[in-house]
Amino acid sequence: MAGLYEIWQRAEVSRRLDVLSGFIAMCVAKDDDARRRLAQLVAGADAALSASPPDLGAASETLDELVGWADMDWADHPYRPVEARPDEADRQTRDYAKDLRHAALTVDVRDEMGRIELNLEVRFLALCRHPGLDCRIRQDIFYLAGRAAMALDLGHLEAAEREIRRMEQVGTEEPQESSCG
Repeated sequence: MAGLYEIWQRAEVSRRLDVLSGFIAMCVAKDDDARRRLAQLVAGADAALSASPPDLGAASETLDELVGWADMDWADHPYRPVEARPDEADRQTRDYAKDLRHAALTVDVRDEMGRIELNLEVRFLALCRHPGLDCRIRQDIFYLAGRAAMALDLGHLEAAEREIRRMEQVGTEEPQESSCG
């Protein structure tokens, strides 16, 4: 399986290429030469990203060329995509990375990840519905659920299960003096 960092980088470049190439395609819809140029650039970037190992440098250069083209010709266009805020860019990239990682996993590993993910969601919702849950415990449950989800994203199944067990332990603690207002 490709390294998770490599998958993340590939997903980030793919996400940005998709957004910008879609915008440029809309802008050049009636210009055959520009459409051909865009098609060549996108095909080159797709080939670079599909290579084994992916050529992230070549794909990034294509992305830079598209950014320069968009900046030069459509900088003031009202629908020109702006770079997403870091948290939104990470959410979008995470979706791309999950798809890339999913394709690289065996069926058995995907099934096990699905089982753990379902277990996480069921346990998390059950704990959150517990009556009388104090604010500190609720925050800890959210934190540990996030850690378990991150572990799954990284492909660390044992770590995800460990965080789920920690989440359950925290959820059964006795409420203490709450400082959560």
